[in-house]
Amino acid sequence: MTNSPNSPEAASDMVEIGFLQRRQIEANIISPIYRAMCQELGAQRAGEIIGDAIAQDARKSGAEFAAKERAGADLTTFVEIQSLWRRGGALETETLEQTENAFRFNVTRCKYSEMYRELGLAEIGKLLSCVRDAEFIAGYNPNIEFRRTQTLMEGASHCDFEYRLTPTEENS
Repeated sequence: MTNSPNSPEAASDMVEIGFLQRRQIEANIISPIYRAMCQELGAQRAGEIIGDAIAQDARKSGAEFAAKERAGADLTTFVEIQSLWRRGGALETETLEQTENAFRFNVTRCKYSEMYRELGLAEIGKLLSCVRDAEFIAGYNPNIEFRRTQTLMEGASHCDFEYRLTPTEENS
């Protein structure tokens, strides 16, 4: 079985470079492909294809991370792996709520967003990074609801993340 580029194994392999540098490498590879697709298919269709591919990869990655959680893929274990995306100061966050059933935080600085802008890829930064958030958690644990109403990538003052564990017979 081939692991997703965002799997726990790949994450441990990239300790040296971190997710931010990985996203930069990916962006540099995807950018010319995206631009060629825009010429052939139009920006909307090219964005849909890239977005769908990234979403599928993120969902698969979430499932792979969950499979490695010995204690179970719940909100507590999800909070514990957040350091992977923050490594190297890639995200500056402010935690608003952290319980067994809820995790809310704001991202006040996002070097992912800054990097996409610096590379002239702001128009696809959301596709390459922001789309991953909802899909990753859906793959990690479909009983965790994700909500975000704004992002720095789209010009907001901060990203507002909210994760809530929905009651099931197992966790109620």
